Parts: sequence; structure tokens; C-alpha cells
Amino acid sequence: FSSSPSISIDYAVLENETRVAVVPYEGDWSDLGSWDAVAGVHAADDKGNRSEGDAWFSSSENCFVHSPDKLTVVLGLKDVVVVDTPDALLVTSRDQVEQVKSVVDDLRAAERSELTDHRKVARPWGTFEGIDRGDRYQVKRITVKPGAQLSLQYHHHRAEHWIVVKGIAKVTRGEETFLLRENESTYIPLGAVHRMENPGKTMLELIEVQSGSYLGEDDIVRVEDVYGREAEPGSGKSASSGTKPRAKTKPAKPSVGKGGPK
Repeated sequence: FSSSPSISIDYAVLENETRVAVVPYEGDWSDLGSWDAVAGVHAADDKGNRSEGDAWFSSSENCFVHSPDKLTVVLGLKDVVVVDTPDALLVTSRDQVEQVKSVVDDLRAAERSELTDHRKVARPWGTFEGIDRGDRYQVKRITVKPGAQLSLQYHHHRAEHWIVVKGIAKVTRGEETFLLRENESTYIPLGAVHRMENPGKTMLELIEVQSGSYLGEDDIVRVEDVYGREAEPGSGKSASSGTKPRAKTKPAKPSVGKGGPK
């Protein structure tokens, strides 16, 4: 979807299709083309305020708040839209809400990373969500669907630590394959070919701690991928590009203690 051109479905599909079937529809409908339209599908309080998520209105009228992750308090405001997301916070008057598109264009021209580097990202196998990030480390929460697997891959610039908090993970690291259960962890050295799979019937959830000199998503060299992907978007690399991985050298056996393979 993210690679699709930003044009109307009328121009992109309907005007180019000669076989179209039309079915009558009876009922309420809204294209939800703006935050004002989104507000309209929610019930209003006695002051005309509407919300999606956790909101508290005090001495405010005709406001809308979208805040799914934390409490947002609106005090002494009128005709204001507040949209709180993990990537950015939008505060606008309702009569300017249609200008959001032009603001996004301005942010894109300024090359703001919030437009491309999202805190939570969907993948064919599940999702990953950024929790914390420093100069040489990054912490992510990863979920993997039952039966799904990440690509067989390696990195040039980072090592990784995986801690399973829910479910069972099947880990490939170099020439060895082993299982990790809840509260067990393992270490993926820089340059080691590795893969994570969910062999179970419930969602796999783990915490990943990355450390290294470069932590960008384009430092992924895919050796094998069931979804037909190669390098990350924008990296300009194919699965076979870059220096050879260290997988040819058999890694040391993991030590198994109370925390599982390390």
C-alpha cells in the first residue's frame, strides 16, 4: 500500500476498467476523509465534545480527541481537534483540519523522519514496535503470527539480543537451530545469519535489543525469504549484495542455564 501512487481510486482503477458491476447500497455511509468526518461517527457529550480513546474535557466545547494510548486532557478550548499517535501529535482548529494534507507535504519536503520511520510497523509475518532508542542501541517489541517466519538474514552493523515474553520461538543461528520459551533469551552476533519463526498456534511476543554503530532498517541482507522480499526499501541492496556473512564459521554452542540458550 505504501508504494501505491497517491491518486484517487476513480482515476487509478475505475476509469481504466471496462467490466464493472454496481450493487445498490442502503444505509449510513461516510468516506471518513478528514478528522472532522471521523469525529462525526462518535457520540457527543452535552458540550459537543467527541473522543476516540481516553480523553477528558473540562470547560471545552465542540472538540475532538483521538488518543488511543494515553489520557489527553483538553482544558478551556473550543473547536479544536487533537490527534495523538506514537509518531506525532496534531493540534488544529476545526476550520483548518482540511489543511493537514498540505502540512504533510511540507513535512515530506523537509525530509522529516516521522513520515517514513514509524514507531509501529506491520510486516507479512507480524509487527515490530520501537520502545526506546539511544546512540548505539534500540529496543523493539516484536510479535510474530502463528506459523510465520522472518527472513533468513544478517546485518553488517548490529548485533541483537532476543528475549521471549510470550509463546515459543524457533531460532536459526548460523548452523544451529533451537527453541526459546517464555523468559529465555539468546544472542545474535554481528554478521551471523539468523532467522526467527513461530512454530506454535498462539502469537509469539519478544523483546529485541539491538546494539551497534548503525541501527537502520536498511541494514538487512536477506539470504532467503518466503515472502519474496529482498533488501529493505531504500537500501538499494539485493539479498545477495554486500559482504559475505559469517555463517560459514560454525558459532560457539550456546550456554544453557536458567534463562535458556544465551
